[in-house]
Amino acid sequence: MESLTKRQIDFYNEQGYLVLENQVPLSTIEAIRSEISGFKREAKGMTESNECLDLEDSHTPEEPRIRRIKLPHTQSDVVKDLMLSDCILAPVRDLIGPNLRLHTTKLNMKSAGYGAVIEWHQDFAFYPHTNDDVLAVGVIIDDMGSENGPLMVMPGSHRGPIYDHHIDGVFAGAMNLATNGLSLDDAVELNGPAGSISIHHGRIAHGSAPNTSDRDRRLLFYEVMAADAFPVMGSMTRFDSIEEYDERMLCGETTRTPRLTSVPVRIPQPQPDRNRSIYEIQSQVKNSAFSDDRC
Repeated sequence: MESLTKRQIDFYNEQGYLVLENQVPLSTIEAIRSEISGFKREAKGMTESNECLDLEDSHTPEEPRIRRIKLPHTQSDVVKDLMLSDCILAPVRDLIGPNLRLHTTKLNMKSAGYGAVIEWHQDFAFYPHTNDDVLAVGVIIDDMGSENGPLMVMPGSHRGPIYDHHIDGVFAGAMNLATNGLSLDDAVELNGPAGSISIHHGRIAHGSAPNTSDRDRRLLFYEVMAADAFPVMGSMTRFDSIEEYDERMLCGETTRTPRLTSVPVRIPQPQPDRNRSIYEIQSQVKNSAFSDDRC
């Protein structure tokens, strides 16, 4: 074990999540905030989302509002360097082994006063793999508390089924809590000061309410899997060639032998017409789990 205790590892295996406070130097957090300011300037004048920036529904060219920076590790050396550091990789190696591959990165910009909801879902519903050594590391850019829309999880749900994320037969990227016997009252908030990280299992049910506070809540995600976890056909995971897939290795050695384990799988097909981001996919949801008539 490089950085985690046996108690922390046992807690993750049982509950499906961890929060490690003050894991990332504040100088790195400040550098990421500076990068975000540059992206905001880039969004000024934009009329629609592009391959790099996903804009809020309330965005205007005069008042730019970004809800997600896509693949920030390809746009920021600071984000890439942090991704490859032991701040991120050491605890992940402790949890799922030494051979790690990147799935994707994203920086969710839940800005003060209007940050968008993320409906309840399981990451594994979007990208089922041959085993479930799949997780997401969230880097907390702003102090995160109950008032500014923190990431919330259903403890232990990673040991259960993959719930139905379809609406009218089309993949919608969201699950109905009540239908599946889950209650928002059982959710746990993954709060922490800036520089902390959260880690959540790919099968755990999670979501986040809108940010109605006067403070930003920006969260950088690195989604990682064991190198021997390969996508199941129909998954939203894509790679152009095995050579390109191997370029996503973060550490350790690649393999051509997928590890097959008995994990529950649902295929995220058919896809909706609009599927460039989770926000577009979840736009099919009519009654938000975070509204007064929560479901």
